[in-house]
Amino acid sequence: MACLRIWAFHADFPTFSPMTDVAPESLSSLQYQRPPLPHVQDAPPSDSIQPATIPSPLAEKVQETPLPKLQLFILLYLQLAEPITSTVIYPFVNQLVRETGVTGGDERKTGYFAGLIESCFYAVEAICVLQWGRASDRIGRKPVLLGGLLGLTLSMIGFGVSRQYWALVLSRCAEGALNGNIGVTKSMMAEITDHTNRARGFAFLPMIWAVGGTLGPVIGGVFARPADRWPVFKGSAFWTTYRYFLPCVIAACISISAFIFALLGLKETLPSVIRQQTGTTSPPAKDVEKFSAGPEPSEHFEGGVVEEARSSPLQTPAEDPPTETKAATTTSIMQAVIPPEDEGAVSLRTILIPRVLYPILNYGFVALIDQAATVLVPLMYSTSLDLGGLGFDPFTIGLVQGVGGFAGGVTQIFTFPYLHRRFGAKRLYVCAYVMYFVIFAAFPVESLVTRRAGRVGAATWVLVAVQWTAYVVSYMSWGCIFLYISDGAPSQKALGLTNGLAQTTASTVRAIAPSLASSLFSLSLERHLANGTLVYWVLCGIALAGLVATRWLPARLRTEGTR
Repeated sequence: MACLRIWAFHADFPTFSPMTDVAPESLSSLQYQRPPLPHVQDAPPSDSIQPATIPSPLAEKVQETPLPKLQLFILLYLQLAEPITSTVIYPFVNQLVRETGVTGGDERKTGYFAGLIESCFYAVEAICVLQWGRASDRIGRKPVLLGGLLGLTLSMIGFGVSRQYWALVLSRCAEGALNGNIGVTKSMMAEITDHTNRARGFAFLPMIWAVGGTLGPVIGGVFARPADRWPVFKGSAFWTTYRYFLPCVIAACISISAFIFALLGLKETLPSVIRQQTGTTSPPAKDVEKFSAGPEPSEHFEGGVVEEARSSPLQTPAEDPPTETKAATTTSIMQAVIPPEDEGAVSLRTILIPRVLYPILNYGFVALIDQAATVLVPLMYSTSLDLGGLGFDPFTIGLVQGVGGFAGGVTQIFTFPYLHRRFGAKRLYVCAYVMYFVIFAAFPVESLVTRRAGRVGAATWVLVAVQWTAYVVSYMSWGCIFLYISDGAPSQKALGLTNGLAQTTASTVRAIAPSLASSLFSLSLERHLANGTLVYWVLCGIALAGLVATRWLPARLRTEGTR
């Protein structure tokens, strides 16, 4: 029996799909009147029309887009300011606290007061960072970055000339407030890259942190107390009085040079500001991963996921229409399914979805334990041998941290893109995260070996090397979590707010970590808890909780599904 095929039009998405075959005699009951087919020149008879799919440009394999080298360089140089200003004090902060007299001569209490100085930086940053992110979504990325860098320069100089404990705390708070714009750099990184080169672009961020983690401690360790080490500074009353000003002013010079680079060469990336500057009204081009299929239907529009765009083909005559027709059709589809860029304001509620919150939870864990390890390294290394430390001076501490940071940066930039492609974000993140157990477990072993030998010998240095090798591998967790956070942003307009919330979370736990780790260190020594090693096992327990949290990370990034 001859059958007619009824074509049904779905109003919620511009596609046609075939329905079931219906006998001719049933047409009268359906009161169906066949609409005229669109006229196509040289089209075959209607009986021969078969469903066909327009080749989608989104399904084609695309080549990796070259990274914008100049903009990438300037952005990474701006990012360098945070790790340098936050870590430059670590080699000498414990000696500086003792010299202020606030400990009353009791070396075991150093951790309490040093931890407060280290924590207040991130506490104030946590308060300010979300507001910096909101501001960047409104006035643009560049003005926010410029203002933060200029203020950071002044506050760093203020720290260098502070001699009282309370003045150190206030200067450190100012540094944190003005460093709160650091989340904006991650938004800009996502905006100057696309899905083909985003992993490579974000691989530079942990590398830059590693470089800053290298330069900061080296600057702090080598240039602290210059009157005691460098002949040119000997005999100067200024350098004798302000013994830690030189490393602070060097860090300030890096910040002001970043300000100059950004002022002269950095281009704005916020689409709404770009349209205002150019006088255009059309929305910017969307990245291809925003059209890739996603597993979460609740993110249909908010997550930028349009599953039907790939799963429901357009039904057309067998012969392809002209190229212009296909281009116009594709454009109309995109305009139909993608809301305008300026449509509605982005609220905090918009980003409170699992695909954003779970990566931020994991970001909080990795920031907490990494900051705790960063604080414990100079604190334990500078503590005397009879109290369970290694008795290193600031110069040695700075060199050890500098070499470890350099190795981490080199490893990150040359291996992360390949390992990410080979294993995926989740497996690589878990493997890198596990290394923190090795880092914390190495501390009590180093203390035990050094105490038994009565000095820092070859065995101690081997353990230090193993500890820093694990630290180098752990750096890769940062690149993975940055990719997860940017991948989870529900829309282009919410990218700044998403990174702002992530940076707020990281800054909050970083505010807790220094006081937690250093206070537990001092408490373990004063009360002789677990033979003075309780702090390390508590941190291992927290790291274990973070390992459990990795089970909630998505198995794949949305961008990984497009390859």
